Amino acid sequence: MMTDRKQKLILQLPRFMRKSMVYDAIFGAIASQIDARALDFEDLCRQMSVETATWALAIYEAELRIPIDPNKSISERRAVIKSKMRGFGKVDSALIKIVADSYTNGDVDVHFTDGTIVITFTSVVGLPPNIEDLQTAIEEIKPAHLAVLYVYLYNTHQVLSVYTHQDLSAYTHEQLRSTDLT
Repeated sequence: MMTDRKQKLILQLPRFMRKSMVYDAIFGAIASQIDARALDFEDLCRQMSVETATWALAIYEAELRIPIDPNKSISERRAVIKSKMRGFGKVDSALIKIVADSYTNGDVDVHFTDGTIVITFTSVVGLPPNIEDLQTAIEEIKPAHLAVLYVYLYNTHQVLSVYTHQDLSAYTHEQLRSTDLT
């Protein structure tokens, strides 16, 4: 069975040469090399974007002076890279929101109050994933004289009161506090 690329190459030959086993072998080898190069090129193109990069994440991290931690998930590493790339410029609530949004899977509200940056997680119940990396990124971009206050959303008695004791008995106290039960 001939590959499409090999078939196209053979069809370029005059009719009397198309059945040649020599050209069949040569074009088969050429076609497999072209296919391999095409796959390599597609992979290289994927590495050009942080959103689709895999093995090139280490290159982005080195360039941005981010410690390379292969034990972190790809999505966590991408979040750190995107945050570092976004975290340049005048520090205001919009910049901090952009950085925080790159780490969380939910919404954040950012405002300044009496020399403190208040970051409120409004749609993630409990501690957001990758919170340590977010805190590190915020510390790197904020002015040294400003403090940061992180406000987390937890389930309250009022939220849990719609459930019966039987419904909630499958959860630990920590899970009841920090799990979105809806």
